Amino acid sequence: NESIVFAVGNNQTRRFLAKKYPLSATKALVHATAVVSQYSEIQGGTVVMANVVVNSSSHIGKHCILNTGSIIEHDVQISDFAHISPGAVITGGVEIGEGTQVGAGASVIPGVKIGRWVTIGAGSVIIEDVPDYAVVVGNPGRVIKYNKIKNE
Repeated sequence: NESIVFAVGNNQTRRFLAKKYPLSATKALVHATAVVSQYSEIQGGTVVMANVVVNSSSHIGKHCILNTGSIIEHDVQISDFAHISPGAVITGGVEIGEGTQVGAGASVIPGVKIGRWVTIGAGSVIIEDVPDYAVVVGNPGRVIKYNKIKNE
């Protein structure tokens, strides 16, 4: 039985490869310096980089990337193919939809719901819910346009 991880930064490309090559996703690859609560779940094909923190009762979907030094607080739900960039902070109770990219150093306040295939700009501060496909930048975050996603 073969297993695989697609360590490709582009979320759409990772999704394409996972559908094209439907082998079993290997269990999550977690760097030795990452701190992951035993009470959280990380699904197959996900990569957890150095110095990431995943706190209690969080659920990380398939084929995600939790990049260097990102912090995933308690009760966070991250859907398949999402990418949390270096240094991003996702606070408690946040929901992140499929294919969403949270930029480097961005912060998301507790309880926010971020839709599918959203792009959050680097350094943005997200203080309210974000609709599907939105591109959000700034402090506070504001929608500047909408993504067009292939094969959606």
